[in-house]
Amino acid sequence: MIAAENPFARVWGAYLRLIARFPSVGQIVPFLPLIALWALVVELGVFPRAFFPGPVDVVQSFITLTWKGILPAYLEDSVVRLLVGAAVGIAVGIPLGLLVGLSSKAHKALWPILLFFQAIGDIAWLPLLIIWFGFGLQTMTFVIVYTVLFPVVLNTVLGVRSIPLELHRAGRSLGAPPWRIVTEIVVPGALPNIITGLRNGLGYGWRALIAAEMIVGTSGIGFLMFDSRRAGSVVEILLGMIVLGLLWYAVDALILAPLERATGQRWGLVAR
Repeated sequence: MIAAENPFARVWGAYLRLIARFPSVGQIVPFLPLIALWALVVELGVFPRAFFPGPVDVVQSFITLTWKGILPAYLEDSVVRLLVGAAVGIAVGIPLGLLVGLSSKAHKALWPILLFFQAIGDIAWLPLLIIWFGFGLQTMTFVIVYTVLFPVVLNTVLGVRSIPLELHRAGRSLGAPPWRIVTEIVVPGALPNIITGLRNGLGYGWRALIAAEMIVGTSGIGFLMFDSRRAGSVVEILLGMIVLGLLWYAVDALILAPLERATGQRWGLVAR
């Protein structure tokens, strides 16, 4: 006698076949129980609706703010600020990490300084930055650069110093000049760590930007959320939180995570 198949196993198998055929579905399904629970709590009236609006209210707020052009404009401001600050942080962080990783003298001189300033949170600089630069773009840019810089530098140093010395000796024995050793051995070998630092740095920079916009901004998603607090609009605060989460989830899942996997598969075979 053949035992009946477990219904849960059938559902689970169908789900696995579905996400294998449509991978994007697998990114959405985990959120469905959370949304259902959220809607259930709202319908049961556990909290006053003015303090805990439901998914429908948030969607309506999204449509309204998008139609008025407020949400697209604020989102554009936040993304542009992140891109500018991240570009500067990466442009400084990767060469600095290569220098500290390759030079024992630079490592001895700069490593303690890097660890010291890494321990000082980005938001801790805001009172001083406000005195120096006021409530403006310079303050937010400094915060993003500062936040992105350290994960990139430290992971670059880790990647450079994890490359076996035998590879350096092999390059020199074959007559490779120092710049070719850096470009053909050091950078490819350290690239998986560099991408990991970039992924972490952008994530930290995104959160730091939102905090800075709440305190010193006059536009952006962080400012939208903080300004909604003054007006008592909980629905717009929740909308800002959801937009932040979804945007970063999409960037990380569609760009940064595949890039990290690709570099790991291509250049991540270097072992100590």
